[in-house]
Amino acid sequence: MATDITFEQVNYWYQSGTPFAVQALKDINLAIQPGSFTAVIGQTGSGKSTLIQHLNALLKPTSGQVKVGEQIIDHETKNKHLKPLRKKVGIVFQFPENQLFEETVIKDIAFGPQNFGMDEAQATKLAGQIAGLVGLDASLLNRSPFDLSGGQMRRVAIAGVLALEPEVLVLDEPTAGLDPRGRLDVMNLVTKLQRQQHLTIVLITHQMDDVANYADQVLVMANGELAKQGTPREIFSDSDWLTSHQLGLPSATKFAVKLEQVGFSFDPMPLTEDELADQLAPQLSKGGSDHG
Repeated sequence: MATDITFEQVNYWYQSGTPFAVQALKDINLAIQPGSFTAVIGQTGSGKSTLIQHLNALLKPTSGQVKVGEQIIDHETKNKHLKPLRKKVGIVFQFPENQLFEETVIKDIAFGPQNFGMDEAQATKLAGQIAGLVGLDASLLNRSPFDLSGGQMRRVAIAGVLALEPEVLVLDEPTAGLDPRGRLDVMNLVTKLQRQQHLTIVLITHQMDDVANYADQVLVMANGELAKQGTPREIFSDSDWLTSHQLGLPSATKFAVKLEQVGFSFDPMPLTEDELADQLAPQLSKGGSDHG
């Protein structure tokens, strides 16, 4: 059954009830539809990571509730009831290669399923299939994960989460520290997985181009609050608001803004390179000499 995710009046305090209490989430209400691609953006310290850790109850609301499918998580939820949820919602944390620890790639991918009770032979077979799914060559499976490139290690870490066969895949800055080629590879992999496995994707990112290219819903966090939510077009249409929240625009939109200053016009404002090219081509062919 497809998994809806809702937050209802979720507040979260770190060190709640102590003199050091800090409120990290303030009255969060949101819904994530099954099969959707949601991007979460905001400044460092805005509450993005705290928010996603509520998706599989690594953190539980101080007040309010999170509902994942039929499961309700509130401050009274007991850890012993969380195993099914943690299988359903897989989180790939920032720099996930730091969490690799087995001596071979295949053992690392098989670790999760075995931890959930699958026997070694079955888990190894599944790990091999998942490795293929994320584009890891069979020749790499018996090597140490620490001998691989950054992009390959990232794939091993994603494969380890996918081996639990989640319905929701949460990625915290999955392209951080990778070169442009590695970034593109990881994002193409994520969209391929979403399509083939019918996954719900939740992505924390600072890359506005990835938001424009892949997301169908954007959540903007600021000071622990959900400051804005909408489609990429709705979020990026207000560049002054984004600037006031120290957030950027996709590069195609930035370029279009500059072109408008020398006489080109765009409606709607392009978010992706393809949209920019589609609107620019007829203006150029009509005589670029007018714009100069």
